[in-house]
Amino acid sequence: MDSVRAVLIDIDGVLTVSWQPLPGAVEALREIRDAGLPVALVTNTTSRTRASIAGTLVEAGFPVAAEDILTAPAVTAAYLAERCPGARCALLNSGDVREDLEGVSLVDDVDAEGVVGADASVDVVVVGGAGPEFGYAALNRAFGHLQRGARLVAMHRNLYWRTKDGLQLDTGAFLAGLEQAARTEAEVTGKPSAAFFEAALGRLGVSAGEAVMVGDDIESDVLAAQRAGVTGVLVKTGKYLPETHRAADGTPDHVVDSFADVPSLLGLSKGR
Repeated sequence: MDSVRAVLIDIDGVLTVSWQPLPGAVEALREIRDAGLPVALVTNTTSRTRASIAGTLVEAGFPVAAEDILTAPAVTAAYLAERCPGARCALLNSGDVREDLEGVSLVDDVDAEGVVGADASVDVVVVGGAGPEFGYAALNRAFGHLQRGARLVAMHRNLYWRTKDGLQLDTGAFLAGLEQAARTEAEVTGKPSAAFFEAALGRLGVSAGEAVMVGDDIESDVLAAQRAGVTGVLVKTGKYLPETHRAADGTPDHVVDSFADVPSLLGLSKGR
């Protein structure tokens, strides 16, 4: 770990669960920042804006600012600007993240349940995080747009996440159905896409070999980062399940019990 010059950190399940700090997480992040290591909080969270996330974390004691946070919606906005400039986009998402979708042309005839009007001209269906909005009417409307030739862009394809009430179903379960029904494949912009990690590394100004990624999702966080050349650290908190660990397609570079163990892994206790 001597070559590590920056740390990428997932939020949900690593630093917090249901936005409540996990034991030792605040202290560990302070130790990393005090050591002078730049950090990027990289998250597939699609229910809140970067500013809202930063505010919640600061209230919990974490030493962060909005500019430290890279969200799937923010990366999606950059992706759409590059790949689909000017496209009319129908957004299916739980939570208001329009602030982080700067420059994206969203259709304006979406009702309170997230249903787009039948006569709307849609070039891209953008799928964010799952929630009550993912009912039959909204999913069927998205299916209709896809049948008429719209592209499918997903902020992530996580199957579930952990809350204080346990594991909750997420976007991946619905996305698979849309892909099969419409005979298309989603363009994924958040983790585990390589573009997401490239954006985080570019923000920190380091190469892949100089960074470490800490996450609770062995596939989307850790192994995806390793495929991008970033050292992966799996924590046994959040959505971590032993059976998922055993069934994974690869082996994490490092496995620790929680984020509280990361400073020691980085050698910070040795006065680095």
